[in-house]
Amino acid sequence: MALFACLFCLILTMYGGGFATIPAYLADIFGTQFVGAIPRRLLTPVRPRGILGPVLVNYIREYQIDRGIPAAEAYNFTIYVLAAILVVGSSATWRSDRSMSVTT
Repeated sequence: MALFACLFCLILTMYGGGFATIPAYLADIFGTQFVGAIPRRLLTPVRPRGILGPVLVNYIREYQIDRGIPAAEAYNFTIYVLAAILVVGSSATWRSDRSMSVTT
């Protein structure tokens, strides 16, 4: 339990750190003239994801409960769906990172 609490606190400290470093990172890559425009385009997918994620979880849970799954077990299938979405997103990011790498 103590290990879980320590790992949870470590992960909790990472929230927001990526968003705070985006402008400096983009300025290093693309130059300071684009720092105002690129984060808007970068953060555009975050807004729908913040709404659609919880809605998807709720619909899957309600579907499971309507099919007779006990409420305590309703999230079991949901975790697998979210894990599959995470794998798809990670592979898309990995592929785009590989295509953007430049060899000199």
